[in-house]
Amino acid sequence: MSAAEIEDSLSDDEYRGLELIRETGGIHQSDFWKELDVSSRKGSRIAEALVDSGLIKREDTVYNGHNTYYLEPAARDLDFRLLMAGDMLSPFIGEEEVDPRSDSFSQWLMNLAYEDH
Repeated sequence: MSAAEIEDSLSDDEYRGLELIRETGGIHQSDFWKELDVSSRKGSRIAEALVDSGLIKREDTVYNGHNTYYLEPAARDLDFRLLMAGDMLSPFIGEEEVDPRSDSFSQWLMNLAYEDH
């Protein structure tokens, strides 16, 4: 099951929790449930469901002198085909600046234009 399909199957509270974690880039579980305005028990269940689905990572930590978890987004499914033209990787990868008149950029565009989709 893809990450998009998993996200579609989330409850409203789980989806709100996932969005909060993504927006913040990471949050302590003790703040997570407060931000969602749910009980600590429900917040723990939401976090556990998101961990089990692979959408977030949870690590033990100490925060304000208390044991808690740090919740952060997991890497999303990446579709590298969007960077490819035939068997050529986009010249934009790894380059600070790409000269739009360069041979490598022109060849990549030509391959992209002639691909069968």
